[in-house]
Amino acid sequence: MQLRNDQGTAVDPVPFLVVGASAFLVCFSFGPIYLGALGVPLRESLVVSGVVCVGTTALAYHRLVRRARPEIRSELPPEARLKQLFYVTLLLTLVTILLAVPLLL
Repeated sequence: MQLRNDQGTAVDPVPFLVVGASAFLVCFSFGPIYLGALGVPLRESLVVSGVVCVGTTALAYHRLVRRARPEIRSELPPEARLKQLFYVTLLLTLVTILLAVPLLL
């Protein structure tokens, strides 16, 4: 099945699948434990983790599939894409560290 954007152009599904899988892993790895440390019961923490996962996946679908413009992507120089990848990796590392803080206390 080929994913298509809102203009009917074929879109690479790999970025969407990676973000969706990462959202699932982060939400269900940190969510129940993090919320449990804050005193939320397991059932509610699983529901909250599921809602956050679905919301993140829906946002990724909108951004990476529906509004994707593959023709513009080729116009960006590789240096700009590498710089953006570096900053996103740095941001995700900081978020992971922040999510682990309640587990250490």
